[in-house]
Amino acid sequence: MSDEVQPGYVRLRLDLSYDGREFSGWAKQAGGRRTVQGEIEDALRTVTRSRETYELTVAGRTDAGVHARGQVAHVDLPREVWAEHGTKLLKRLAGRLPRDVRVWALREAPSGFNARFSAIWRRYAYRVTDNPGGVDPLLRAHVLWHDWPLDVDAMNEAARGLLGEHDFAAYCKKRAGATTIRTLQELSLARGADGIITAAVRADAFCHNMVRSLIGALLFVGDGHRPPDWPGKVLAAGVRDSAVHVVRPHGLTLEEVGYPADDQLAARNREARNKRSLPGAGCC
Repeated sequence: MSDEVQPGYVRLRLDLSYDGREFSGWAKQAGGRRTVQGEIEDALRTVTRSRETYELTVAGRTDAGVHARGQVAHVDLPREVWAEHGTKLLKRLAGRLPRDVRVWALREAPSGFNARFSAIWRRYAYRVTDNPGGVDPLLRAHVLWHDWPLDVDAMNEAARGLLGEHDFAAYCKKRAGATTIRTLQELSLARGADGIITAAVRADAFCHNMVRSLIGALLFVGDGHRPPDWPGKVLAAGVRDSAVHVVRPHGLTLEEVGYPADDQLAARNREARNKRSLPGAGCC
């Protein structure tokens, strides 16, 4: 599939963040629901005084209530629009966008760049506390309260059994025509001095509900309801287990998106569009 920028257009990379509380996720939806994509596209159309809506492509679509600190998107603008507004566009967007979404950088993307398909990894953080008193009120929109004591060492032992390339069907909401094979590069948890446990989760890509399901399984290990080998057994079974809960979205933040060197962007773009299969898997 070609991803060449149309003649007369320029591709721009946007680095952005948002507080997901009041959004129905990233992607535009029917029915007038408020979304991050919708807010940015509306603001872009307004500040460039355009009749056309220039559609954004994002590195990773986030669900309702999920936050982002290091989200990346791209948009193709007519060269004359970029030439007219480029030097002032970032500041004008800051004045037009609502306070719960910010664009921090906006620049011409290198050749072959695609915010979604050129990415080689996405890193999320999930934050939870087992403080018997609950969550600090100032952090309540970003930290989950778990009302059982959590054993972080047991959770890390369980996490190690999930690393690598696997079919994560047991931890994903299946979508027609989409693969659930992913490479989980990092899954580790650490308790901070404030008692908040932060899970770092990095993979080449994530399928729907994958991070929140993985955290749900690890919490069951951490509070003693399941042994450390249980999440790995669920993974191997390949089917959803009713004991794996999809935890609430507000503890989840997209922290960073990684890309290869500029001269490798186009190759990564092409590679990421191929449907994956596990070694030895049949084609039919």
